[in-house]
Amino acid sequence: MNDADIDIASLGGHTMGTTWQVKLAVARTRDLHPLHAGIQARLDAIVAQMSTWEAHSDISRFNRAAAGTTHTPPTLFARVLDCATDVARRSDGAFDPTVGPLVALWGFGAQAQARRIPDPTLLAATRARCGWQRLHWQAGQLLQPGGLELDLSAIAKGFGVDQASQWLRQQGVPAALVEVGGELHGYGRKPGGQPWRVLVEAGPEEEADTDLPARVLALDDLAVATSGDRWHHFEQDGAQFSHTLDPRTGAPVTRAAAAVTVAARDAMHADAWATALTVMGHAQGLAFAQAHGLAARFVCRGAHGIEEHLSPAFARLLDAPQAQPA
Repeated sequence: MNDADIDIASLGGHTMGTTWQVKLAVARTRDLHPLHAGIQARLDAIVAQMSTWEAHSDISRFNRAAAGTTHTPPTLFARVLDCATDVARRSDGAFDPTVGPLVALWGFGAQAQARRIPDPTLLAATRARCGWQRLHWQAGQLLQPGGLELDLSAIAKGFGVDQASQWLRQQGVPAALVEVGGELHGYGRKPGGQPWRVLVEAGPEEEADTDLPARVLALDDLAVATSGDRWHHFEQDGAQFSHTLDPRTGAPVTRAAAAVTVAARDAMHADAWATALTVMGHAQGLAFAQAHGLAARFVCRGAHGIEEHLSPAFARLLDAPQAQPA
C-alpha cells in the first residue's frame, strides 16, 4: 500500500476523568469504528481495575479489605503495580503508589478532604499507614497489611497510552500518535515518511515567556509525560500547596518546578518518572536524571524569571527548532 492510499484519521473519547485522542495512519477505506471501540475497551479495563474513583474497581476493593487478607490482582493491575514499586524503590520513595491517603488528607484525589493544612496528629497517623515498603506478596497474592491504600493515578494514564498503542499495532495500524490526559506515545511514520512531532508542555505563564524556547520532540517509538504544579493547588497563610505530595515528608512539594517532562520508550515509565522527578525538585531531580540516563526537562521559576534545565539524554532528543508539531 502506498502513501496515496493512506489517510491520517482522528479518534477520541473520555477516560480516567480526562480525554483521549489518537491520530493514526490507516487505509482510506478502513472502518474506524472497531478501532475506536477497541481503544475504549482497553482504557475501560484499566479504569475497572485501577480507578480509585470507582467503588467497585479492583483497587478500591483492595483498599477497603480487612487486615491480613490476600488478593490476586488482575494482570494489568499487577503489571502497573510492579512498575510503580520498582520506580518507588529506585527513586528512594520519591514516587510511592501508597500515598493516596496523604493526597486525600491535603484535599486532592478521589477521597479528597478539605483543602487545608491538616492537623499534625492526623498527618502523623496517616503517614504511618503509607509507605511502599508495606507492600508484600505471598505466593503470588498481594497482602493487605491493614489500612494500606493503593493509588496508581500517577502512572495509570501512561499505561493507558501504552495499551492503546500496543493494541493498534496488533490491528495492523502502521503509525499512530496516542494521547491520554496529556501523556503521549508515537510510533511509525506518517504518509510522507515523517515521524509524529509534538510540542513539549510547560505552562500558560511559562509558554508566554518569550525567552523560553519551544521544544519539539519527534516521537519515533517514544513516549513523553509531563508533571508540574500548575494543574491543582491551594493557598493558605500566603503559601501555595501543590497537589504533588512528597511521600518522604507527607507534605506537598514546595517550590515545585512549573513542569517536568520525561521521555521514555513507554508512557508508563515516563509518567511515573515525571512525578518522581517533580517530587525530587530541580537540583536533586536533574542530578538523578543525569546519573541514571533519564531524558528529563525541568521548567522552573527562578529569581530572574523562567529557567529551563535539560538532562543530556533529553537534549539529544530535541528536534529541529523549525519542526512543526503534528
